[in-house]
Amino acid sequence: MRPRFFALMRTNFAAGHKYRFEWLRPLVPAHTRRALNDARSQRPITAPENRMTESLIQLPTPGEPVIDTFDRMIRTGPIVPYELPGGVRAWMAVSHQAVSEVLAGDGTLFSKSAKNCPAMHDGTVPADWPLRVLTDADHLLNKDGFDHMRMRRAIARAFTPARVSQLEPRIQQLTDDLIDRFADQPEVDLIEHFTMPLPVGVICELFGVPAADQPKFRGWTATLISHASTGEQTQAAMQEMVGYLTGLVADKHANPGDDLTSDLVRAQPEHGLADAELVEMLWIIIVAGHETTMHLLGNAVVALYTYPEQLAAARAGDRWADVVEETLRYRNAACAMFNRYALQDVQIAGVDIPAGAIVGWYAGVGRDPQKYRDADVFDIDRRNTDQLGFGRGPHFCLGAHLARLESRIALATLFGRFPDLRLGCDPAEIPYAPQFMTNGPLSVPVRLRSVD
Repeated sequence: MRPRFFALMRTNFAAGHKYRFEWLRPLVPAHTRRALNDARSQRPITAPENRMTESLIQLPTPGEPVIDTFDRMIRTGPIVPYELPGGVRAWMAVSHQAVSEVLAGDGTLFSKSAKNCPAMHDGTVPADWPLRVLTDADHLLNKDGFDHMRMRRAIARAFTPARVSQLEPRIQQLTDDLIDRFADQPEVDLIEHFTMPLPVGVICELFGVPAADQPKFRGWTATLISHASTGEQTQAAMQEMVGYLTGLVADKHANPGDDLTSDLVRAQPEHGLADAELVEMLWIIIVAGHETTMHLLGNAVVALYTYPEQLAAARAGDRWADVVEETLRYRNAACAMFNRYALQDVQIAGVDIPAGAIVGWYAGVGRDPQKYRDADVFDIDRRNTDQLGFGRGPHFCLGAHLARLESRIALATLFGRFPDLRLGCDPAEIPYAPQFMTNGPLSVPVRLRSVD
């Protein structure tokens, strides 16, 4: 059986089924498979077929912090029906098990392309739905199979650990420069003056966006991410951003420089990248590359002051990398990922999901009490550090290494420069953005030095 086993294993891995075990099916005798199927059919189903007719959890729920809504989902079941803004119905995987199963099904059980979602084309989802600019876009995150691999390979080499580590001196310089601007002030809002401009500056500079134009991307991103934006507003923001990046790509064709956009322009023939594909790649990476890191830093600072003993431990042992990892688990900046579509009837964590359904996953599954002891406690000494904040499988976040490096440098430098840094309010009073795709504090007021 050994040669056959390894042959099947190679075939499975080549097909991208790294996290599934359907490839073992031919090795299981037919009578055993029948017995297993019979037993499976007898077990209770967690959610009945009419689950979607029940009262649905709204995301976001008016008047409820987004993190509390997700915690409520986790208590409801491993994968639950919910309602997106505009009344669009979908499923959300919220347990660690369910999310793992959804991510393992990329390309086999689930597609990232809205072309495979009937509701997007039969009028169920309105044509002016504000989130369509994200679900219908032709960018990397909405690609499957060969097209996804082709586009990912074009950019992946720039985000390897070795390449990212070369950025450390420049990230440190940008961090120091930002802190120097407010170092003499008694109080400052960290979001406005530090945790937002740092990742915007890093990712924009990496792609050759001039400093004077970088704030534009923050404005466009805020409009696209906000659930309160109208369809007209999101379309306008997208058109402006795509127009800007189209001009940037044209400029790099004519005047290539030492930046990633120029590198991608030079690599277009090798990877078969059209200018339109390159523009789509640029905007999704720039948007995702600063939005999540901004909230990762904000969430880390608030968590450290909510648990001051953890801040003391981090300071004493220079454990900022541990702070970053625990923040990714405890309060991940990315929240609801909703752009997967069931290619067939499928069962996730014991729940039947129909073909064509919109299926999302909660990146904050680190709060699943079935997976983590004291899941709602911030603890940098936690042994179980397995978290899915950057995803898993073929769509694992390209910028994971960069986000970790930026965050470690930012936290170490901030707390190193200001040993007496204090929150300007109670942690419970920190205002959080009501949006649900990403989540972090809107404002983090701090006192930079103790007042005698």
